[in-house]
Amino acid sequence: MDRRLADLRKSYERAELDESAADPQPLRQFQLWLQQALEAELPEPNAMTLATVGADGRPSTRIVLIKGCDERGIVWYTNYDSRKGRELAVHPAAALQFHWVELERVVRIEGTVEKVSADESDAYFASRPLDSRLGAWASPQSQVIGSRAVLVANAARYAAQFALSPPRPPHWGGYRLVPDAWEFWQGRKSRLHDRLRYRLDGGQWLRERLAP
Repeated sequence: MDRRLADLRKSYERAELDESAADPQPLRQFQLWLQQALEAELPEPNAMTLATVGADGRPSTRIVLIKGCDERGIVWYTNYDSRKGRELAVHPAAALQFHWVELERVVRIEGTVEKVSADESDAYFASRPLDSRLGAWASPQSQVIGSRAVLVANAARYAAQFALSPPRPPHWGGYRLVPDAWEFWQGRKSRLHDRLRYRLDGGQWLRERLAP
């Protein structure tokens, strides 16, 4: 093993997460931390890791961007024919993770996944920059292609076809994760980190402290 990796150390001492200060509702606690990440001007505070499981039982992860958050769940948008889309069609459950390194914080969210409505997907797609809307048509996401020239040619073809008004592709839209478990992790000194988990119990959120 490279000793430079084995010897890496960091002491987490920025903050703490105590039950008396944490919100009893996980959504409000998440919204507070997300707002603090935005105010701290972190690089891509909206980036989250999405974990799914395929028909073969193998997990896979990738980075996506949160585009909505309310009582209904956490929303992101993607190609339904991508690997994650195919896996969610088989196993409509997933896990999300936010890692705000500079704040020494992690949020983990687990739950079931559903597609958002066509109206919601249409509205968000219309708000995207033109290049991004054309890119949704140009990229056969997760499929093998011969070279980047394929993407460039596809983008040019759809730009000529749709001009300034590309409609939302039928294979593109939003997903919503409906949480049934949340975990908030705050780094602490001596690796005695704070971990608060919220899980549904009889329709109510039960808050528990986990050992680090």
